[in-house]
Amino acid sequence: MENPIDKDKITETPGTLTYAHNVGSAIVKPIDKGRVKGRAVSAMHEQTSTQLAQIQRQVELLAEQARQIKARIEVSEKIYAAEIGFEPLIGHIYHLYDRTDESLILAMVGPNEWGKSGMPYNNFIATVKLLSDHTWEIQS
Repeated sequence: MENPIDKDKITETPGTLTYAHNVGSAIVKPIDKGRVKGRAVSAMHEQTSTQLAQIQRQVELLAEQARQIKARIEVSEKIYAAEIGFEPLIGHIYHLYDRTDESLILAMVGPNEWGKSGMPYNNFIATVKLLSDHTWEIQS
């Protein structure tokens, strides 16, 4: 008995066909490359946006830390230019005042601790703390 199907329409290796070769075969659909690429690009943008946002927050934190160090340097320069009649100790709190002649003085007495005689200086500038790196931090 001869096969009624044309030889050009059959194959000896049906597993290599790019389409289903009989009714019970798995459905083979061509891949929509545009959709696959679109999803990949979307996922890539989402991931890199998250990473860039993290880096941006880190940069902002570093910039804030740099501003704080710069402020400590500026106040430290003022204090070291001021008259200091004692040896400041690390971790202790002191008070910076402006005299009437516009020179600065560092004192151990706070602006509210002068008693009845009142503050002998022209202006209170800041309460400061000496840090271990010998810079001064303004206290709130």
